[in-house]
Amino acid sequence: MFKVYDVIVVGAGHAGCEAAAAAANMGSKVLLATMNMNTIAQMSCNPAMGGVAKGQIVREIDALGGYSGIVSDKTSIQFRMLNRSKGPAMWSPRVQSDRMRFAEEWRLTLESIENIDFWQEMVTGLVVKDNRVKGVRTSLGIEIPGKSVVLTNGTFLNGVIHIGEKKFGGGRTGEKAATGITEQLIELGFEAGRMKTGTPPRVDGRSLDYSKMTEQPGDDIPGKFSYLNSTSPLTQQKSCWITYTSPEVHNELQTGFDRSPMFNGRIQGLGPRYCPSIEDKINRFADRDRHQIFVEPEGWNTVEIYVNGFSTSLPQDVQYNALTKVPGFEQVKMFRPGYAIEYDFFQPTQLTSTLETKLIENLYFAGQINGTTGYEEAGCQGLMAGINAHLKVKEQAPFILGRSQAYIGVLIDDLINKGTEEPYRMFTSRAEFRLLLRQDNADLRLTKLSYGLGLADDNRYQQMLDKEHQTNQVIALLDEIKFKPDEINPALENIGQAPIKDKSSLSQILKRPNFSITDLQTIYSELSSKLNNYATESIEQAEIQIKYHTYIEREQKNSEKMSELENQNINPDFNYNDIPSLSKEAKEKLLKIKPSTIGQASRISGVSPADVSVLMVYIGR
Repeated sequence: MFKVYDVIVVGAGHAGCEAAAAAANMGSKVLLATMNMNTIAQMSCNPAMGGVAKGQIVREIDALGGYSGIVSDKTSIQFRMLNRSKGPAMWSPRVQSDRMRFAEEWRLTLESIENIDFWQEMVTGLVVKDNRVKGVRTSLGIEIPGKSVVLTNGTFLNGVIHIGEKKFGGGRTGEKAATGITEQLIELGFEAGRMKTGTPPRVDGRSLDYSKMTEQPGDDIPGKFSYLNSTSPLTQQKSCWITYTSPEVHNELQTGFDRSPMFNGRIQGLGPRYCPSIEDKINRFADRDRHQIFVEPEGWNTVEIYVNGFSTSLPQDVQYNALTKVPGFEQVKMFRPGYAIEYDFFQPTQLTSTLETKLIENLYFAGQINGTTGYEEAGCQGLMAGINAHLKVKEQAPFILGRSQAYIGVLIDDLINKGTEEPYRMFTSRAEFRLLLRQDNADLRLTKLSYGLGLADDNRYQQMLDKEHQTNQVIALLDEIKFKPDEINPALENIGQAPIKDKSSLSQILKRPNFSITDLQTIYSELSSKLNNYATESIEQAEIQIKYHTYIEREQKNSEKMSELENQNINPDFNYNDIPSLSKEAKEKLLKIKPSTIGQASRISGVSPADVSVLMVYIGR
């Protein structure tokens, strides 16, 4: 019945969709197995993509030829560029999505890829022989042969849903948990753990009083995620709204603490530190008398509202009573209560930098199975696992991104070297070279690499080359146009700027703080006509490169120093016990993780700079 697939992807969430698409577009025959074809790419939690650091990841997925950005653009209802008041390293795109259309667009996209087959059934185990995966086994006892397998099980592995004192099995509300895989992986020698996440109530938008809330509209000039011209910015947008909890709301919530699974010990898994439940917030931050609530529409044509900031697993009656005391929610009608979910994950230190497991060859993990949280973090892992599963099957060199190349590289490097004890979420602060890893230049950083793999197509590659060429032309133009002090100082003084003392180019003037290309056009009116032939993205890219040239150059030099360590390879069979001067902890961690380079070894928790120095001397001999 089944042919031998190159890549079998288990799970059709954000990681699974990207994995299947990447492997198939590179030429692999792919099977995407899911328990429910109607919930492919379901937005299980908030109806949004992007945000701080997460928006950069979506841009990187797009630059590599993935689909998260394209699908987001086609199904968004609002666009905002966060942190515009800060430097460009912090700018982060975010969209509100139409939940139903997002899932539909992903399914239609996958169905349009000829190399993808689908199978709707629970996968309960793996077929493993001689420490190599040979396929999967389903709940009906069917064995499907495959040369590689990517597990992207999300929150479904032995998932348990908690609402107050009630608990029941499930991967998310209305869907059953997946069983069998965890138990088999533990038998094979894998280390498993439990994590927890949660979601807020969904309510009827018709029952809310928006006059008591603050409107949060989208950007006046909305942008988009994908670098491709095939998607367009929004021409109309839906607003979100902001309201707040109060001491009265907190008091109502506290009446249910004795029935809270978080506080009575029934939930053992650790939840996300940076996205806590509302009961966790009022318990941990008892000095705060209010917390922000974002009221987010779920789509263009639905009245369903996502109550962002009110994630909870308290009893349903407590949730409802507390919500009615939130300004604007006095007459609220609830569609369904919030809940917490516990699920199995596997320490990502058991993976190589390609996301292949160390114990079982050709088996890859991606997404929440690795201890991460968030659609974006899952999607980029799926993309990388799909790429590398294809390359391994085709006996080609692996594709690995470094920490100075992409947020994706930072994320994977963090996971495989440090592991995680709580759901891992990406932040700009995790990246040492975040000025290099901006959202505006992901295509310039990554599309050439992806094109070399055969994933980014000719159209994407040409658009990147055009942007690169135009950017260089704008920089050259601003370098060439120069003025003497008497020619430009009156115009500078007219806009409150200090005069120049020597002959200066427009590039030099542009480097001033709080000064933009728009200001240049004010002091030199002919510049506008000279820039008419250039795309807005290229002009913005040129401005960033000019203004931050010194800082960018410094980061590039630092990244080059780091790459020297990355080029010093370590034999995977190296016995660290042979080095007596290494610390005991360093030996234990190095033997467990088996880093492939000195650079990777230097980032392992418990390996000190002194240990790295000893290792470098020993390897150098």
